[in-house]
Amino acid sequence: MKEKAYVGCLLGTAVGDSLGLPYEGISPRRGSRLFPDVGRHHLLFGKGMVSDDTEHACLVAQSLVRSRGELKEFERQLARSLRWWLLGVPAGVGLATLKSILKLWIGFPPNRSGTISAGNGPAMRSPIIGVAMGSSLKDLRRFVMASTQITHSDPKAFYGALAVALAAYQSSTNPSISSTRFLDEIALVLTEKSAAEFIDLVKRAAESAAKGEPVDAFAEAIGSTQGISGYIYHTVPCVLQVWFRYGADFSRGLKEIVLAGGDTDTTGAILGAIIGAQVGKEGIPASWLNGIVEWPKTVNWMERLGVAVARTLAGHGESSRCPGYFAPGIVIRNLVFLFLVLAHGLRRLAPPY
Repeated sequence: MKEKAYVGCLLGTAVGDSLGLPYEGISPRRGSRLFPDVGRHHLLFGKGMVSDDTEHACLVAQSLVRSRGELKEFERQLARSLRWWLLGVPAGVGLATLKSILKLWIGFPPNRSGTISAGNGPAMRSPIIGVAMGSSLKDLRRFVMASTQITHSDPKAFYGALAVALAAYQSSTNPSISSTRFLDEIALVLTEKSAAEFIDLVKRAAESAAKGEPVDAFAEAIGSTQGISGYIYHTVPCVLQVWFRYGADFSRGLKEIVLAGGDTDTTGAILGAIIGAQVGKEGIPASWLNGIVEWPKTVNWMERLGVAVARTLAGHGESSRCPGYFAPGIVIRNLVFLFLVLAHGLRRLAPPY
């Protein structure tokens, strides 16, 4: 059962990321006109690729395997992975993440390398942590904090990432979704007074979901008027609102969050991870998985990584190694990806408007 959750979490991240990527940064109206069929990939002739959202989720998964769930070693391994990830010339790097990794390279420790930012980086890394550590709220806080403070020191980033991790855990362990249960547990795990604003936003997301409001209406109500922005206090409540409404319906949830516009690769990745942790690979449309063209970290590689995390944390030492891949191919892949993203940007300049 746990293998299903880990695999579904990583593959759900990849699918949500790749479906959402072509819609990133454009308004819902423009997105629906450029790419009206959200049920297929649009980056490369009906195929899709993943961005840093999936790459970071995989770095966390690899760090969990290599550390065997030991906190300090996990922190060290994740910092090491981020440093080497930057040398692969990734096409998309958030400013806060870039600054933080450069600080890691010049010797800052992982608990002091983060910059003041309330962006989405920690939230996209945290679903797999929730699946792994959610049975202990203490461990959940500690691992999410370790993952967050490497790149983001703003407490808001931690609150949002922790909520995402908790949602992924609840999704992986409960056959039905309950916003009431989630609100009860988020109040237990987030006791800081400064988290009151965030908890209020989560309550508003639950109330909006109970009324059946579409997520774009909720986003506008909380101040995100041009799609769902990359501010974590916009992103996470909107993702939770869709999750509360659709539960285990991977397809309908992903389509709505992507068509809401804004930071769509990240909102798609986070929601895909949360729902994927419940439904597993079998609950994700096969055409969406098969439409992802990735190398050297293929979809099959991600699936094997999910199995490795599950077996490692369950104590199967013989399965505690990360699956291998052709590391020099990362730079080649990233250059191809950069070309495709630039070409896609030029396509957006053309009609229909």
